[in-house]
Amino acid sequence: MKTSSIPRLVLTLTAGAALAAALSACVPLVVGGAAVGAGLVATDRRTSGAQLDDQGIELRAASRIREIANDQMYVSVTSFNRQMLLTGTVGNADDRRRAEAAVQGVDNVRNVVNEIQVGPSRSFQQRSNDTFITGKVKASLLDAKDLFANSFKIVTDSGVVYLMGLATRREIDRATDITRGVSGVQKVVRVVEVITEAELANQATSGGTQQNTAPAASTNSGSRVPLPPMEPLKTAPATGGATVSPVR
Repeated sequence: MKTSSIPRLVLTLTAGAALAAALSACVPLVVGGAAVGAGLVATDRRTSGAQLDDQGIELRAASRIREIANDQMYVSVTSFNRQMLLTGTVGNADDRRRAEAAVQGVDNVRNVVNEIQVGPSRSFQQRSNDTFITGKVKASLLDAKDLFANSFKIVTDSGVVYLMGLATRREIDRATDITRGVSGVQKVVRVVEVITEAELANQATSGGTQQNTAPAASTNSGSRVPLPPMEPLKTAPATGGATVSPVR
């Protein structure tokens, strides 16, 4: 009996883990970050401090939105180099404003780009299609020999692909053109900080870690790590602080 109880216990734990994963998929809130490991730190253009900050930003913002969430609110929070992107859907314009207001003041956030849409929540098929598009865009960027794919984080919502990252203007334009050519992409929105070719070369010679020579202006003086001296892309107010590149 004791011997046979061990497989039964393993089966119970496995089933519990599967159930927890299934339930978590139903929560109307998505956090965009991933765990920071040694490999990611080594290949990411963000400082290790910025990567950790991004994790904390996503968790804190998710907690704040969860407090105000309702059945019509499906919001995704993604942070890259302390710039926060909000995507997803809400039932009305008031909820859209409430979601943005809820994350204002989160520690270390420099900028909030609110791309939440007012309308019905995405179906499972639509969300699956967005995941598929994200995978195709990532694969296409990886296939490009003249791009460092890890420079970009890809977020897709209703066929709209958001490019986040640290890149030169050449890399941004190249990544945009590649993304436009991926089937299913309706529009490309760039939430990317521009670095010069000289800064990129300096980063490469310094072992892949972004060197902070001067802190950029920040909306939160409590940041633990100096912010990179990088200017965001010129933006249009109508797009909520993002640069839109429609598919040709």
